[in-house]
Formats: sequence, structure tokens, C-alpha cells
Amino acid sequence: MPRSQRNDNFIDKTFTILADILIRILPTTKREREAFIYYRDGMSAQSEGEYAEALGSYYKAMRLEIDSYDRSYILYNIGLIHTSNGNHAKALEYYFQALERNSFLPQAFNNMAVICHYRGEQAIYQGDLEISEAWFDQAAEYWRRAIALSPDNYAEAQNWLKITGRFSPSHRWESWNNSTRVA
Repeated sequence: MPRSQRNDNFIDKTFTILADILIRILPTTKREREAFIYYRDGMSAQSEGEYAEALGSYYKAMRLEIDSYDRSYILYNIGLIHTSNGNHAKALEYYFQALERNSFLPQAFNNMAVICHYRGEQAIYQGDLEISEAWFDQAAEYWRRAIALSPDNYAEAQNWLKITGRFSPSHRWESWNNSTRVA
């Protein structure tokens, strides 16, 4: 039995029932249904802090899922797990992969900015102000992209950008570009 069908949470059960109905109604292939089941199981395991199990489900979903947009969310969730586990370099790579498939994920840009900001703070603690400024500048770029996609969110990031002089209201928002990668 899929993990999501074993969930005791009312909201998760309701979502599962609705998702199952939609999967039956909408024209989908067996492969698409299986990919969705693994994705849903991954989300369920992730919400319960069962990260190893969640990763296993997400990797199975990735092997089956062919839709680039859907793959972006799987990759994003894998990035979340690596962020939670403190593996920031790996998390950044998964966020990049998610954005390569779907450039409209402000939450991925936000998470990347948070990681860069954290690295900037770590560089300060290590006494390397030049490196810290580079990380903070990269964080600012990612936060500007997140805010451009979702202007009503990320109030703390907007405040930080203004306080540090990194907010530019005339900044032109460009589409996602791999040349801005930092690892």
C-alpha cells in the first residue's frame, strides 16, 4: 500500500482521495500515475521527517516522470531535503536543476538566497569579508528574482535588500540564466 494511503492526517487523507479521483478521471498513462504516487509518497514521508524514505520515493518518481514541469517540483523537494540535512551544495544543485525546468519557482530562488546568505555569514565569522560580500551579493540576486516572481512575498528579504542597499526598484528582471550559478 502506498505510504500516502496509510496517512492518519485528515488533510493528507482528503488530498489523497481527491488526487486519486483526479488521476482516475484525467487521461493519464500508467507511468504518469506511478510517478505521481511516488511523488505523493515522497511528500508524505518528507512531511513526517522521514527524509531517506522521501528521497527514495522522489528518485523513483524521477525515473518515471517525463514532464519537465512536474520534474521541477520533484527536484525542488529533493533540494529541500538536502537543505534540511545541511548539505547546502547538493541542495543548490537540485534547486538549479528545478529552475532549469521551471523558471517560475520563487521558493527555489528564496531557498538559494537563504543558503547564500548563510554562507556569507559563515565567511564573516571566518574573517573573510570579501567572500562574505560575494555571497551576500549572490543572495541579493536570488532574492530579487524571487521577489520579481512573487512581489507580495519575502518581506524580510525585501527589508534586508533595502537595509543593505541591494534593493534596486529599477532592476530589470531577466529570465533565469545559468550564468548566475554559484556552488
